[in-house]
Amino acid sequence: MEVPGGTYDRTYASTAGGATDVANPASVSGFRLDKYVVTVGRFRQYVDYLVGGGSPPANGAGKHSHVNSGQGVSDIATPGAYESGWDATDWNGDIATGAAAATLWSDNLAVCAPYSTWTPSAATQENLPLNCVDWYQAYAFCVWDGGFLPTEAEWEYAAAGGAQEGQYPWGETDPGPGNQYAIYGCYYGSSGTNACEGVMNLAPVGTAALGAGRWGQLDLAGEVWEWNLDWYSAYGSPCADCADTSSGSYRVIRGGSFSSVATDLLPPFRSNNSHPFDRVIGNGLRCARTP
Repeated sequence: MEVPGGTYDRTYASTAGGATDVANPASVSGFRLDKYVVTVGRFRQYVDYLVGGGSPPANGAGKHSHVNSGQGVSDIATPGAYESGWDATDWNGDIATGAAAATLWSDNLAVCAPYSTWTPSAATQENLPLNCVDWYQAYAFCVWDGGFLPTEAEWEYAAAGGAQEGQYPWGETDPGPGNQYAIYGCYYGSSGTNACEGVMNLAPVGTAALGAGRWGQLDLAGEVWEWNLDWYSAYGSPCADCADTSSGSYRVIRGGSFSSVATDLLPPFRSNNSHPFDRVIGNGLRCARTP
């Protein structure tokens, strides 16, 4: 879905009178952001491709080719540098291929049981958001699917409604326990008791239909945290089509998950606790694309 470019504040507090305590402005060019987070069924198509003889992304693939004359987003940590795209030398080892890889993929995606949404073969969970996927595999999927991982600035811009800088992607309404605006707090699948029990706490994507963002994306808050392109670091400025792509310990995840508290759902909230190779119950992905 189209997200028109613009400028906004990455740090803000939303009040009835508008955003306050604003800081760290950023601008992004127009791009497209998928309506839904990636489901088990969509990711299964990628696994089938790899098991059937497909290859990991080509070296340098996955750049934001529509900005900076095709060089991609600027690297805020290294002035004058740009994103490098897929690193085939260091990252291909995490993308298993060939017939024997089927079992490896299923074993890895199931390590989050009883919360894993993946099943070895297509069953009743194909429309659930994929979880337990690491950053490299999220990146590789988006490249294969014709897109790229959104930068942190792009993702928050979409969730904040750009310069509207809303309290939540859908506006100011409290999400409550009814699963209408967001799947969070383990309210879904537990009769509203706020009890975390297992995969039943994740809903089919788009279930929280009232939670659509300004440009139509669903589940920008809750369901699964979404991997972003950036390494987690202090905000750099100025930021125009920028990301921190140099180095770090953690990759940015955004949006909260099915087990999160409400404050995790706020667009400016940043999480810094996911190494790129982590597989955890709450991490999934959404792809971005050229406009």
